[in-house]
Amino acid sequence: MTDAKTQIEETNRDNDVVLYMKGTKDMPQCGFSSRVAGVLNYMGVDYMDVNVLADDAIRQGVKDYADWPTVPQLYVKGEFVGGCDIITEMTLSGELDTLFEENGVNYDKDAADKIREANA
Repeated sequence: MTDAKTQIEETNRDNDVVLYMKGTKDMPQCGFSSRVAGVLNYMGVDYMDVNVLADDAIRQGVKDYADWPTVPQLYVKGEFVGGCDIITEMTLSGELDTLFEENGVNYDKDAADKIREANA
């Protein structure tokens, strides 16, 4: 059995976009996880969801791994991007679009624009 850090590293290496969250992309278990998953789902991003509620070692391990105290946590190409507030800000500013474009992550630009229009 691998330890949590190794499992997190492997998950991040093997998937372009990973969201460590409470619940799943189809059934989030907290409002913050729901918000980030909702943005990614709406934008059509193909991502791996990791339910930290299903594994206490991963739940604590991901916090230690990123030195970030909360979940959700978004990773793109193995790099920690941020939690709910940061992802929300990046979505509204267009920075998330740029991050996806720079890393070759497919997303629906029109959907991203609609999010910004709705929050203008």
